[in-house]
Amino acid sequence: MGKEEIKKLLENSKKELDADFDKFETSVKDELNSFKKKALDRI
Repeated sequence: MGKEEIKKLLENSKKELDADFDKFETSVKDELNSFKKKALDRI
């Protein structure tokens, strides 16, 4: 493997990880908001 190939693989991996993190962050925020609504509804 050449340096360029490794660079491309790393860049692609970083992009995928960033996208996965954004999806994860969004789902956690959605779950937290859902939990808050349920908790407030119970009060």
